[in-house]
Amino acid sequence: MKILAVVLLVLLAIFLVLYVTLIGRRRLAQRTTALVPVPPPVPGTDQTGTDQTGTVRFGPLEAVYVSTTLHGDWLARVGAHGLGDRSNALVSVHDGGVLVEREGADDLWVPVHTIRSTNLAPGMAGKYVGADGLVVLTWAVPEADGVAAALVDTGLRTRRAEDRGALVDAVRHLLAAQQPQQYVQQDPLQYPYPQDPHQQDPHQQEAR
Repeated sequence: MKILAVVLLVLLAIFLVLYVTLIGRRRLAQRTTALVPVPPPVPGTDQTGTDQTGTVRFGPLEAVYVSTTLHGDWLARVGAHGLGDRSNALVSVHDGGVLVEREGADDLWVPVHTIRSTNLAPGMAGKYVGADGLVVLTWAVPEADGVAAALVDTGLRTRRAEDRGALVDAVRHLLAAQQPQQYVQQDPLQYPYPQDPHQQDPHQQEAR
């Protein structure tokens, strides 16, 4: 009887932990749905069969999609739209933006015109890897469905350490190839806080 009672208590404890976790995730998703719009879909092909993501500049490479947080607060994980779900991924840089193909979750497309900067960082959203272990993309999710544009940070940890600096460089080269006028002419409400793509976030570390 004592063993049965212990087993029941353990099962009850597990159930309570799972229940609290589920409730927490739902509340986080509900809260951030009003703050962060639905990300843009991955472009398909046009009538000629041309892939609208553009020519692949770098990758794909294996990585872990860590999370997306509100910009400037790496503890403010975005639970809406599956952006807070950690998953394995393939990351590639295209002429049109950055594609994150995630396992068990929707793929994430970050259009080049929404990217503000990219840097290396030690961690985010409860995931600390130290030194320059994460690649962080800062980008503006465009306004959608009545939700204003939001600036967010997306963290990626490449499988190979040497790929991190290379990924940062590839995104920076992509930004540098864009017309400078593109950043000036953007609607500040749709794409807030435009900045030099090489400008370093004070919370992030320079790529080496």
